[in-house]
Amino acid sequence: MCDEEALLLRVDLQGDQAPLGAPLMAAPRAREALQVLRPCRRFLHIQDSLMKMPEPAVLPHFKPADYVDILAQIHEELESCPPDGKSCLYLLQFQVFRGLGEAKLSRRSLQSAWEKASTIHEKLIFGAWLKYEKKGEEPISDLLSSCGKCSQEFRLLDFVSQVSTESHDMSYDDEEDESDEFHGSAVVHFRIRDDMIACDRRKLAALSTPLYAMLNGGFKESYLEVIDMSQNGISPIGMRAVSKFSLSGRLPYLSADAILEMLDFANKFCCKGIKDACERKLASFVCTRQDAIEFMECALELGCSILAASCLQVLLNELPECLNDERVVRIFSSANKHQRLTMVGNASFSLYCLLSEVSMSTNQTSDVTVSFLEKLVESASDSRQKQLALHQLACSKLQSKDYAEAERLFNAAFSSGHLYSVVGLARLASLRGNKHFALKLLDSVMSSRWPLGWMYQERALYLDGDSKLENLNKATELDPTLTYPYMFRAATLMKKQSVEAALMEINRILGFKLVLECLELRFCCYLALEDYRAALCDVQAILTLDPDYRMIGGRVAARQLRVLVLENVEQWTTADCWMQLYDRWSSVDDIGSLSVIYQMLESDAAKGVLYFRQSLLLLRLNCPEAAMRSLQLARQHAASDHERLVYEGWILYDTGHCEEGLQKAEASIAIQRSFEAFFLKAYALADSSLEPSTSATVVSLLEDALRCPSDRLRKGQALNNLGSVYVDCGKLELAAECYINALKIGHTRAHQGLARVHFLRNNRTGAYEEMTKLIEKARNNASAYEKRSEYCDRELTKADLQMVTKLDPLRVYPYRYRAAGKCCFLHGVSSLEKEAIAELTKAISFKADLNLLHLRAAFHEHIGDISSALRDCRAALSVDPNHQEMLELHHRVNSQEP
Repeated sequence: MCDEEALLLRVDLQGDQAPLGAPLMAAPRAREALQVLRPCRRFLHIQDSLMKMPEPAVLPHFKPADYVDILAQIHEELESCPPDGKSCLYLLQFQVFRGLGEAKLSRRSLQSAWEKASTIHEKLIFGAWLKYEKKGEEPISDLLSSCGKCSQEFRLLDFVSQVSTESHDMSYDDEEDESDEFHGSAVVHFRIRDDMIACDRRKLAALSTPLYAMLNGGFKESYLEVIDMSQNGISPIGMRAVSKFSLSGRLPYLSADAILEMLDFANKFCCKGIKDACERKLASFVCTRQDAIEFMECALELGCSILAASCLQVLLNELPECLNDERVVRIFSSANKHQRLTMVGNASFSLYCLLSEVSMSTNQTSDVTVSFLEKLVESASDSRQKQLALHQLACSKLQSKDYAEAERLFNAAFSSGHLYSVVGLARLASLRGNKHFALKLLDSVMSSRWPLGWMYQERALYLDGDSKLENLNKATELDPTLTYPYMFRAATLMKKQSVEAALMEINRILGFKLVLECLELRFCCYLALEDYRAALCDVQAILTLDPDYRMIGGRVAARQLRVLVLENVEQWTTADCWMQLYDRWSSVDDIGSLSVIYQMLESDAAKGVLYFRQSLLLLRLNCPEAAMRSLQLARQHAASDHERLVYEGWILYDTGHCEEGLQKAEASIAIQRSFEAFFLKAYALADSSLEPSTSATVVSLLEDALRCPSDRLRKGQALNNLGSVYVDCGKLELAAECYINALKIGHTRAHQGLARVHFLRNNRTGAYEEMTKLIEKARNNASAYEKRSEYCDRELTKADLQMVTKLDPLRVYPYRYRAAGKCCFLHGVSSLEKEAIAELTKAISFKADLNLLHLRAAFHEHIGDISSALRDCRAALSVDPNHQEMLELHHRVNSQEP
């Protein structure tokens, strides 16, 4: 028995409490236990473990009850607030989008926070945050450099080193002038042990008010020609440097220790010029983490903000690794209010937002996380910041089972206006055995406003039987993106041995949202059906998305279960794998295709090509981070330079660097003409230029691609793209020929292009029939139903769009169509307009979409509800600040506001 099987069996049969060092069971018992993967429709231990449904997590996010309202407030405040307040508002906007799960929008808000930062400290913090968010994209910087372009995204902090060494009102003296002659000026000597340092009394006195008082005032030193400075912590070298600075205003070249002495002297005698010069010089010495730690302690002690900023730059640039260093954690977690002011100015809240975010991603309950969150609470300056900070700290305390403190914090967040914190209070009541009070809390919230999906989901946790299912069904109706209700319903059906029904339920969400926990549950369903091939498909898809994923409550690595399931399926040859990949690609089974590619990567096949195919599938499945990881693996495993250049081109193109992607394609073609290089160049060119003449070039490039060797999967894609270009040029015959040829080699999506050709030829019936063929062939066909709805009469359109919403509730077009339809036929009937607004509101409640907000704003304007229209306009402009139609509507509505 292999070690992985032994580990699985120890965990599986001895339960959660089995220590890792427990002795392994005897081989006969182990073999018997391996029968868990041959269930014969019986629910054995591994299935029971997979079926245990943990409660949905209390999310540590800022989740306002009405995100539209808060986004509108932020936009309104951005229009009128002074420049130094904008970055904090964009940080709040970032937190709202983060709570909505809108990764692209949250990153854009973070970029805006960096752009609008008004201080060095804010620039540092938001620049480091952006770098941390893009930590998987660092290779792009090197790729851009190879194209002769500097990647600003990964150089956000470079300006600090320039600021640290700017001359401003000081410069550095590179001449060693040891002369003590002051040409007639009054001289005062400072004795430091056995050394005498001559200084110009007048020039030295001019360095600060305290020195002026000492040397020219009523103190005895003003009458002395020799002053003993031996007890003031400065060496002769340091004092000579002070003297030189008083004469020339220039800082001599010295060691860091000597400059620290000068800095201490400047701090004692309030010499602002020396302090500023020393800070800037010391800042240039800060290169490593060790430097940053040592100098930061000095900077905080002496109140040196420039030096502290330079140290902060180095530490933040090393996130998240530097938080493993206890000395770094101590600096951030022990800083008092005055020290925080030195370290980050007025940006304490932003700093601890970043540090908390990084630390929570590793361990939400660690002492480090708690210390940062406590500082976040201390730094919060307004109600919204307090809501976020208190809620996040409460979530950490809840996870660490500090229930009394968690309750206090959740109560404080709830009292401050964070309605979602009631979830934490309800959980705590339930843990004390008082489910009735938990329900009472939720009912009071739901009665005070229109309920949301998460409220019904939470309420269901404290109910049983039909009432529980009714609340979960209502949660799905209000917010179909919530994962827990689908999983609970599927698990319930499994327990009733209705495995096929459970499979249908979990497929509902997997049809539009790829969730690892749902794939794991479907894996369990397939085990129960003894469909080991399908189970293998799901576990391989899981491993593609997360190679380190652990199943059965985190107790067993997914790769171990894959090994066991693999023993129960017939092994495929390389040829079998290619055939299976063609079949799944043709049926638009993206998860199945991912699984086949995972299996093929274990063979000796060309891995670069396979990782590239994997990246295309992951992009289709809306997994951009995993897709980028696969593209980078494709680059690493490229079999030749020209192939590597193609993958580099796609990496650049997918990250918004279209011109550089084109350069890589051209460099690849210069080495060797290949399908992928021509295809990349055509794709990038079509996307980067709106010139009519570009179409002819794209056609030529795609034709060149098709003349190069490739497989049917990619040639079908090229033919499909070529058909689209021909349609845009009005060459319908050529377009139809391309689509038909694509269909002949199994590119199923070409049905959609051919349907468009039929429609443009005024053959709506042919278009409808073509889309019907796509629906019959495709595994995931919400988009096909949506497209088919354009080619039929009103009733069939409504039916198709209803099916779209059922298959993929995140598609916004059906909501817009239904809302518009309510007002088109009986224009002016206010009840129908309200129904239209309600249709849009239903979708807006779980999806922040510009088009939905735009349409609802227009309806509100039409019925005279100007304040609601203005609110929707502002929220929509938070989603896309540069949308021209939205800007025009906002201007019009704003002018109507009384």
